[in-house]
Formats: sequence, structure tokens, C-alpha cells
Amino acid sequence: MTESHAVVIVSGGAAVSPFTTPTQACGSGLAAGNTDTALRESLLKAGHQVFTSPATTGEGEVAEDTGWGGFAQVPLVLPASMTVNAVGDIDAAGASLLRFWLHLEEVYGVTTLDLVGHSMGGLFSRAAIRLAKEQGAALTFRSLTTIGTPWTGAFSADYAAGEVPLADCQGDPVCEASMTKFAQVVTESSQGAGQEVTAGYLGGPDGWNERQANALDAIPVVLLGGDYFSQAGVSEVWPNDGLVALGSALAVDVSSTVLSSRVTRTFPDVHSIYFTHLLDLPMERGLTWDPEVLEAVVYAVANPGQIA
Repeated sequence: MTESHAVVIVSGGAAVSPFTTPTQACGSGLAAGNTDTALRESLLKAGHQVFTSPATTGEGEVAEDTGWGGFAQVPLVLPASMTVNAVGDIDAAGASLLRFWLHLEEVYGVTTLDLVGHSMGGLFSRAAIRLAKEQGAALTFRSLTTIGTPWTGAFSADYAAGEVPLADCQGDPVCEASMTKFAQVVTESSQGAGQEVTAGYLGGPDGWNERQANALDAIPVVLLGGDYFSQAGVSEVWPNDGLVALGSALAVDVSSTVLSSRVTRTFPDVHSIYFTHLLDLPMERGLTWDPEVLEAVVYAVANPGQIA
């Protein structure tokens, strides 16, 4: 790969993530935050130039994360204009992300991108790709890999919106806790993301997905999902990773106009290491820390549109 090529990792909803470069990471705590650290390390070991994009819960800069799995001593704090508001509007997040990519072009000479998005990071990336094309940005998108991305919504958000009943959890305590907790978060702190990561907002002929029509044309897309939780029955909530149903992560109901081709793979994982922490599971059962997922991401970046 040339120096003009880089992999950019984009974290998801409600994430706090630092800006890191191929040679600089956080001086204490997790080197690139709880979403991006293992992904970054694996891709660097594979010989890629890797950047992680900054994100925080609200408008502002990212200097540290004092929560669980946090970090401090960020090598460089970027302006709020380049920092994704991870609880805000998807398209606004895309605009911030595009400004970050243009910063990479101006300062680091990056013109060709492989994008790896976890959770809503996949949606933020898609919004930024569309904006980049509309604005004629001189960027080439070599591939997009999404990990646990709610292409057609997160069932917990659908519950908060009144679109999915708690009964669809079929009595499962983890599912019920995820739904009720998400509803609380949406009520108390969401600035758009919680209302937009729903089937009602993303789906349908006039939904957000269809408004991204053709934005991904000629960009190879790999979709990775988790199915750690499963129940017998007809509810579309199952199987899921604790937050996103597998059918949503694999974009089962997304039209070919939006996603002309797709390669998918499923892993027995939960959505993130936040879930492994809550459930007392090994960190390797989190989608962005599972060695098999990391291997699949490295392969997808090296072989766009293919999966190991």
C-alpha cells in the first residue's frame, strides 16, 4: 500500500473514541478506546496505515474518556467540527466525519480509504461517503466493512420508538434489559441517534437507507454480525448480539439500489466489550475484540469485497 492509502476506523453510537495515528495512540488506558483498540492493533500488524476517528457523546472535542474501558493522554485533540457527535443526527455525524477525512488528506496525504465501521459507525460512514460524492471530494473509497451495524435499526431503539413490543424478547432478561435501558437513554440524553437508529427511520421507500441510493456503487462492502443470543420463535429480534438483530447487521432487507452487492459472515459474539463486561464474558466474545472477527476485517481490507 502507498502512503496515500489508509484504513479509518469509525466507532458507533454513544461511543467516546480518540483520534489516533499509525504511530501515536493514547498514553494511558486503552490505546484507542474500547471499540477501536484491538481493531487498530490488528490492522497495524498487517502493515496498514491506520487512523481512528474521534467521537464523543455530544458536541465537542475528545481529550479523554473517564468511563469504563477509557483512555487519557490523547496524542492530538482535533476540533469539534471534525469530531462525531455519537448521540446526534446521522447525517450531521457524516458531515463531521467527512471533515475529518479531508483533514487526513490535507495533513497526512491520505486520498484512498478503507473504512471499518462498528455499530452506528457504519451508518456514519455511509452518510460521509454520500456527502463526499455530492461535494466532489478527491477521495477514493476502496472498501467498507461494517461490524454489528444496524442497517435497518436496533431492536432496542425500535422498542423505545414503540415499534417493537417487549414481548418480542420472549422473557429473555438480557434482551429486556437492553430494550428498557435504551429507552431510558433515548429519553434522557439522545440528540437524534436514538430516534434515527430505528426501522421506521431507516427503512421504507422514503427512509434514510433509500436516500443513500447509489452512494455505495462500486464500493465493495463486507457485513459482519453477531448472533450470541438466540430464541426459538418468529420474532425478528432473534438472533441478535444484544443490541442489533442479525438480519439488520447483515442488511437482509436493504434494497439492491442501496447495497448492490454484499458479502456477509456471522460470529457467536455480543455487540461490544461493554456487553462482555456486563455479562461477565471473555472480551474475545465482543465483536471488535474477537480474534476471528479481527482476522476477517484484515482479510476484507486486503481483499475488498471478500471474506475469509
